Amino acid sequence: MLLAIDIGNTNTVLGIFNGAELIEERRIRTVHDMTEDEHAILIRELFEGGDAGLGDVTEVIISCVVPPMLNQMGEFCRKYLSLKPVVVDPQHDLGMPIHYRNPGEVGADRIVNGIAAFDKFNSAVIVVDFGTATTFDYIAPQGHYIGGLITPGIMISMEALFQKASKLPRPDIFQPPYEVVGRDTMSSMRAGIIFGYAGVVDGIVARIKEEVGTDPRVVATGGLARLIGRYAASIEEVDENLTLRGLQIIHQRLKEQYAHGRPPSS
Repeated sequence: MLLAIDIGNTNTVLGIFNGAELIEERRIRTVHDMTEDEHAILIRELFEGGDAGLGDVTEVIISCVVPPMLNQMGEFCRKYLSLKPVVVDPQHDLGMPIHYRNPGEVGADRIVNGIAAFDKFNSAVIVVDFGTATTFDYIAPQGHYIGGLITPGIMISMEALFQKASKLPRPDIFQPPYEVVGRDTMSSMRAGIIFGYAGVVDGIVARIKEEVGTDPRVVATGGLARLIGRYAASIEEVDENLTLRGLQIIHQRLKEQYAHGRPPSS
């Protein structure tokens, strides 16, 4: 049993795999000052009563974009699971050449998503990840990570609008808009955020396709992927567990490298 952990700026996603099958998935808030003991209590309770729990875990892999959290989660694994986690590092040979000018600058989650998406489609693909930031990553037909874009996330933009415009309320964006032309302040804000981001996605995807000269598939992931996917015509598929599946694929690849006497290296 493999425990895959993706630590993002806002949320941490955990999944337990039996081989290649994801059998349990949970999400928690990323709390920077939570101790390994608090993580143990919370995570154990989250998986309690499911098809698999922490007692079944034999291996752990982590991707993380919040450096302080890596130490805490690593200590949790060592103290409560008696396991040393594998940590995803773009400098490792992950089976996907990285064409960033400085590969070390690429967030681990972006590489993990790219690997999962290319494994799924075996073709050129654009991954749109709706996280704290919204990222767009292009994977070439040969399976190479080329690069992408980083834009402010939906929640960041919404909070900025709420804080800077004193008369505007905080909208509930999880309630889908019913019309583009809102008839009151709340529906106007909701339509602006949802249809606005759908337009951003469609516009950026079109520009990427024009620049790279291919017709890549487009897959979305992240907490708001399903909502925006309803309105962005360019999104072909939503896979909310794309990052977890990418972690499972990477873990299997690294195990095979070790089995053949080739430790992961840059």
